[in-house]
Amino acid sequence: MNRELQERSARVEALLDEFRAAGDERAMERAEELVRALMGLYAVGLSRVADLAGEAGLLRRLADDPVTGSLLMLHDLHPDDVGTRIQTALDRVRPYLGSHAGGVELTGVDEQGVAHLTLEGSCHGCPSSAVTVTTTVERAVLEAAPEVVAVDVTGVVAQSSPPLLQIGLRPGLEPRAPAGTDPQWAHLESTALPGTTTVREVDGASILLANLGGTAYAYRDRCPRCTASLRGSLLTGDALTCAACGAVYDVRLAGRGADPEGGHLEPLPLLPDGVGWKVALVQGVAA
Repeated sequence: MNRELQERSARVEALLDEFRAAGDERAMERAEELVRALMGLYAVGLSRVADLAGEAGLLRRLADDPVTGSLLMLHDLHPDDVGTRIQTALDRVRPYLGSHAGGVELTGVDEQGVAHLTLEGSCHGCPSSAVTVTTTVERAVLEAAPEVVAVDVTGVVAQSSPPLLQIGLRPGLEPRAPAGTDPQWAHLESTALPGTTTVREVDGASILLANLGGTAYAYRDRCPRCTASLRGSLLTGDALTCAACGAVYDVRLAGRGADPEGGHLEPLPLLPDGVGWKVALVQGVAA
């Protein structure tokens, strides 16, 4: 969802929370009624805009725009159904899951609004890989289909954020709690140049960025064997050699160590965001 829309939605929800905290049920009911009336007012106009855009062959452009596309989804006017939008989102993120998963497929959206996906991982013995994939896929799916209340990836259920200006969820459709993760997404202007690595400080975290033939990867800047920074480590093909202890890790295969007892790097979700990149700093995951 567009950042400005998110901020305005959050402001409306914050004001409604103030009404709830005041304890005046009548005032709370009227405030919610007012918001619904305003949403209904512009929904009528937006519906007409969608009709005219369809007649002029412009509906696709409106749907692909992040701002108008979000509004079309909110009012069930988007030309693509939820399954199509989720498939498109998965196709978009698959190139960036190459080091963390062999494949991720949509198996369906159930009656409760939970999107179920099947994950075939290629990183065995990598505990943070499942979190990496789940966080990345969750973000992509929920942006493409805000009506989805939760994303279930290989049994791990990730919490959904409420759709724009959603006034109360339908009974029984409350989002389920995430499985021990609290991802915080941060913006990056750029990543490393092809064939190189670089270390960046992002929101207080040290991140190793690697670029293999134009495909970018992100890892915690910490060698699991010696705990030193990976700054200045040598990248040869897919292999990253720690400058401090000489441990070797496969960047393309989720940071898997050449020595099974040497541990593995901790991968972090990294996706393009239109003006640069965004990296997810997953909390609550052991390095």
